[in-house]
Amino acid sequence: MPPLALIAGPTASGKSALALALAERTGGVIVNADSAQIYGDLPILSAAPDREARAHVEHRLYGVRDAADPWSAAGWAEAARKEIADIHATGRPPILAGGTGLYIRTLLDGIAPIPAIRGEVRERVRSRTLEDNRAELQRLDPQAAARLNPGDTTRITRALEVVSSTGRTLADWQARREGGIAGQVALRPLILLPPRPWLYERCDARFAAMAELGAIEEVKALLDRNLEPSLPAMRAIGVREIAAYLGGTIGRDEMIALGSQATRNYAKRQYTWFAHQPPPEWPRFTRPPEEASADEALALLMPSA
Repeated sequence: MPPLALIAGPTASGKSALALALAERTGGVIVNADSAQIYGDLPILSAAPDREARAHVEHRLYGVRDAADPWSAAGWAEAARKEIADIHATGRPPILAGGTGLYIRTLLDGIAPIPAIRGEVRERVRSRTLEDNRAELQRLDPQAAARLNPGDTTRITRALEVVSSTGRTLADWQARREGGIAGQVALRPLILLPPRPWLYERCDARFAAMAELGAIEEVKALLDRNLEPSLPAMRAIGVREIAAYLGGTIGRDEMIALGSQATRNYAKRQYTWFAHQPPPEWPRFTRPPEEASADEALALLMPSA
């Protein structure tokens, strides 16, 4: 089977640099698996590879969508499948790099073929209180009700909508995933999980640098478009804090402090996901992926590289 390298982990963990090093050694092509880096509006704030990196090594699916044109995990997975197949056809190895776990899981394992939720069901569920929805979910899907956090409005709503609209539980649908490519490639994964203190310091330093390098101007241009606030690009890490600064409700120092905290919180959630959700046999690299340890990391990922 054709190879597919995967470098995944939380934000600021060193994925892009390691993917670049691997691409240089193998002639590979890097494919984006980060939901924020898909959009071309926030290259600095999303820490997308810069022009120099992209000129040096071929990158795909970076900055290919406009902020007004959202992409779902299923939409990204379909595009990624095509890019990976095209790279394989050229005889080069694709290198998937990113930190959006849902995207990676959808590409590898497929997506549940859940029919569209009926309009009347969506309207009824979303017009009621969380307590009412949780009580109905307990009746229709007690396993989901027991598994989900009682305060998780989004997941409770989704589980209830699915079982009410289709007559099958969300878990039942998810067991029927289709379209994944895991069985069609020789996957060579590596999860980056550097020490948390190192990671959080890197998050702080990077957000402060972004503010100096043009992230504020990126957000201003985005806000000037008056886009729907619920769009993924509008909810990217740091947008809310910079928007508050631009609106005059907080100062620059507070904006940097709050943006850094939001970045650390996001990294913490990703860290937990990547520590526990991928298969246990996937290698975890727990040292800071600095230049001195790049060889060691790449040896775990692709011993023949």
